[in-house]
Amino acid sequence: MTTISTTSLLPASTEPDRNCPLCPRLAEFRAEARAKQPGWFNSPVDSFGDAEARLLIVGLAPGLQGANRTGRPFTGDYAGDLLYATLLEFGFAEGVYEARPDDGLRLVDCRISNAVRCVPPQNKPLPIEINTCRKFLAATIATMPRLRAIVLLGRIAHESTVKALGLRNAAAPFAHAAVHEAGNFRLYDSYHCSRYNTNTGVLTPKMFRDVFAQVRKDLG
Repeated sequence: MTTISTTSLLPASTEPDRNCPLCPRLAEFRAEARAKQPGWFNSPVDSFGDAEARLLIVGLAPGLQGANRTGRPFTGDYAGDLLYATLLEFGFAEGVYEARPDDGLRLVDCRISNAVRCVPPQNKPLPIEINTCRKFLAATIATMPRLRAIVLLGRIAHESTVKALGLRNAAAPFAHAAVHEAGNFRLYDSYHCSRYNTNTGVLTPKMFRDVFAQVRKDLG
C-alpha cells in the first residue's frame, strides 16, 4: 500500500450538458448514434448513486450498447452483469439487476461514475478527451463529502482519477488489487470488468470480488 498526499478539490459542475461540445470527435460520434438509434439515450451518462456515499466506482466510459443505450452506468452490457452482481453480493446495492435503468436496483453507500462521460468510438477515448472530461470527475469527487473509498476499474480510470486528485501517477502506480492511501481517500485498483478481460482470464470473478471484499472490510 502506498500513501500519497492530495491537493484540495474545488467543486464545479459534476455532469456535462446533454449536447456537450467539449470533445468534437465524441460529439460527432454521439450525433451519428442518435441518427442510427434515436430511441437510445445517446448522451453523456450521469453518475449513478447518492453523493453522500462513502464508495465511488470509476469506470472508463459508457459502452455503446450499454450505458450509451440505457443512460445508466454499466447497464446493459457484460461489464454491468459482473459489477452489479458483485455490488449486490457485498451489500453495496439492493434489489434485482435486470440490465435496464427502471429495474429498481438501488445502490447502497455507493456511487458509480466514469472517467469519460460520452461513448467513444471502439471504446477508446483519446488522451485529450480523457483530459477534457476530467473536470467532471474531479467535481464529482469534490461533491461527495463522505467519500472514503474509490475503486478504479482499469488503468485509464486509475490514472485520470489520480490526476483529478492532483497527484502524480508515479506516486500511485496501477496494479490489480493495489491499494493506495491518498489523503482522506483509499484507492483500490482492479482490472476493468469487461467481457474481453474475463474471457481472456485477465480478470476472474473471484479476483474482482476480492477487491470489493477488501473495500467492504475497510469500510465496515
